[in-house]
Parts: sequence; structure tokens; C-alpha cells
Amino acid sequence: MSLNELQSRAKRNEPLSKHTTARIGGPADLLIEVRTTDELIAVAQRADEMGLPYLVLGGGANVLVSDAGVRGLVIINRAREVKFNLRGGRARVEVDSGVMLTTLARDCIERGLAGMEWAVSVPGTVGGGVIGNAGAHGADIASNLNLVRVMRRGQPPEYWTPRQLQFGYRTSALKRYAPANRPIVLSATFDLKLDYRGNLERRANEFIAKRKATQPSGASIGSMFKNPEGDYAGRLIEACGLKGKRIGGAMISDKHANFFINASGDARASDVKALIDLAHDAVLQRFGVDLELEIELVGEWSAAALGAGKLRGGSQASEIEHE
Repeated sequence: MSLNELQSRAKRNEPLSKHTTARIGGPADLLIEVRTTDELIAVAQRADEMGLPYLVLGGGANVLVSDAGVRGLVIINRAREVKFNLRGGRARVEVDSGVMLTTLARDCIERGLAGMEWAVSVPGTVGGGVIGNAGAHGADIASNLNLVRVMRRGQPPEYWTPRQLQFGYRTSALKRYAPANRPIVLSATFDLKLDYRGNLERRANEFIAKRKATQPSGASIGSMFKNPEGDYAGRLIEACGLKGKRIGGAMISDKHANFFINASGDARASDVKALIDLAHDAVLQRFGVDLELEIELVGEWSAAALGAGKLRGGSQASEIEHE
């Protein structure tokens, strides 16, 4: 992709509130949408050649973009090709990183392929899901992953195995990279098993019903904190009396205390960050539990807003790929 083509396609000062599930976030200096993996590679390589910092966004879940926005280029990943290869009683599915997890889950269910139904109501894309090892209902990305195609900065695409990815609870080797050097997820390949479609639909409907019963609807970032070992972040925050707490336009959900929502529709990132700090400090003081962020903080944040880095798990830079 030429410099002229990149510049002609890019939007300037695009509000990132239009591109995140929480409907929160300041402007991107430049923003461009890509529709294929080849386009994603070309734009990222051109940005590297120009020395232009960039952030890759998929569905915009699990990310809190600062009110000041993101410097450099934001690439919106809409690469959504899915290839099914059936072999005997198993199937191999190759998925572009911009495919929504919910779409992948439903496509697999329709074909009678078991292993992804846990994702039927999980927001975000495959790319972000791989980075954060997204999961629900006792399963996660790592459960059926075979291979991931990634591209490191300044290098051609390559394949990583699950062993190289070093999956853990809501993390991977990719998430532990320094943000400026984090590889881009291009695609992922999953190995699934054949099952009766009715069985899969029944399980998926149970998962959807449980999520509707226990989690809030509306504009939300997703689960705010990782669950500490042997406990639940939502239980600890609720026990501190913070369910329903509001700061500005943001609120800790009165349905599930580990979900922070854009209650007013025009909440600011600073409102959410204030609630994050309040919940973190309250739980630490009462229970001695140092909650770790599951979401990531991106964009331009002041040192004061970031609480001098006291929160673990929240990346504080612009060059990351998200769900």
C-alpha cells in the first residue's frame, strides 16, 4: 500500500467512541478500516516503514481508550474470512483475526462442530481473544487452538503453536509482550469435533440465558478485573458496597459488580478510570486482594490518571491489538 493510498483512505481525528463496545474514547489521529488479512499486513507494514505508531482494534471490547485518544494510526480489523475443512469426525477451522467470536460460535454450531459454543455470547474478535485467551463457561480459546498466524514488527508473517503462546488465565505470551513490539494476530486455526447440532444449540442457549440473567446489557467494556484465585472480583467489589456506584456518566453495574457500564451514554474514560481506582483500592483495603485488570488501558493517559502504575494487568500504551 502506497503512502498516498493510506492517507487518502484514512479518517482524521475519528472518535474512537464509535469503535468500542463501551462507546467511550477520544479521537485517533488517523483511522483506517481493513477488510482482508492482506490489507491488514500491508497497512501495518507501511506504518512500520513510516515509523508511525499504530493500534489494531477489532470489536473494541476489553479496552478503555483515554479521553485524549490515540496518537498515530488506528487500524480497524474487519478481516472476516472463515474456512472449514471437514475430515472424518473432526474439523479444522481457519479464521481471520477480525471474525467476531459470536459469529464463529454460531457458524460452528450450524455445522454441528463442537468446541466453540462457549463463545456464543462473548464479545470481541478472534484476534483479541487469542491475545487475552478469552473464555467462558469453563472453556477458552486455548481449549481447541491448533495454530496462530502472527506478524512481528518489521518481519514477515509466521506461525506460533499453543506452546509458544504460553496461554494462562486471560493471558498469553502475546499479551506479555512490550506493547510497542507486540505481534499482530492475523488468523487462528482450531480443531473441533462433530456433534449433534441440537446438543450444541441447547448448550449455547443455556450459556446465553445465563449471561442475560447475570450480566448487564448496554454499553460495557466487559469483565473489568480478573477473578483472583478461589474468588470472584464481582463478589469482592459488591461486598465493598460499590454495586450501582456512579462517577460521572459511568456506573458499576447493579447487576454484576465486575462490569462497569456507560450508564449515561456519554461517559468519559476518566469516569471509568475513577471507578476502577475506587473498586481496586476498596477491595485491597478490606480484603488485601490486589485485583488485576482484565481490560487494557490504551491511548494518552497522564501518570496521575494511571495511578502511578499501581494497577496490574492494564497495558498503558497505544500499540496493541484488542478484541
